[in-house]
Amino acid sequence: MVEPLLTVAGVIKRFGGIAASDGVDLAIAAGECHAVIGPNGAGKTTLIAEISGELLPDAGRIVFDGADITHGPAPRRARAGLARSFQVTCLIPSFTALENAMLAIQARQGHSFRFWRAARADPSLKEPAMEVLARVGLGGRAKVPVGALAHGEQRALEIGLALALEPRLLLLDEPMAGMGPVDAARMIELLDGLKGSVAMLLVEHDMDAVFRLADRISVLVYGKVIASGRPEEVRADAEVKRAYLGEAA
Repeated sequence: MVEPLLTVAGVIKRFGGIAASDGVDLAIAAGECHAVIGPNGAGKTTLIAEISGELLPDAGRIVFDGADITHGPAPRRARAGLARSFQVTCLIPSFTALENAMLAIQARQGHSFRFWRAARADPSLKEPAMEVLARVGLGGRAKVPVGALAHGEQRALEIGLALALEPRLLLLDEPMAGMGPVDAARMIELLDGLKGSVAMLLVEHDMDAVFRLADRISVLVYGKVIASGRPEEVRADAEVKRAYLGEAA
């Protein structure tokens, strides 16, 4: 049996008397899109933060590609192949889309940002950065300052910056947050095109996106996984309907 790319086993994280993660078990295979859904306050963002290394769990284990990363720092996890996007876009507004992508390529190569003025003309950064932009549908927007990009374009660029790090697992925290129907459809198309080439842990409230994209779904309620399986299994689960999906199921 093939070992999962990521294994989360019995992870617990408490904030005072509240268990944001309450014995969470999760496994993601290489190339799989695994969605985590649940109501607000269920612990979804806490789980992503624990996997990425921004928060350390109080108990349990996190294993990535066979290595125990439970207490490893976030930069080491990023170098091992974990990359994430955030609910709020984290870009440099005054830089162009291309310059933001070049910074991500420079970070992947392990270079210092001290000599960024000279690095702007470096073809070893520009060419792969243009490839990243093309991959997320922004090849024609390379010279546009990020602050002038539409919200959906900024979200796509953020995913492009994560992809520039050549991750094996992409952690996506509500990539469609704040989007209208047109931008959401474009994001779904973008993520659908990535399936198979990189594993994804997708936290998202848009159920149309979740059931279109996910190979498997885990449902998190009050820090506990109450169900996990293929989309059709989760959709039919009576406990999931009561706790979260309701009539939408």
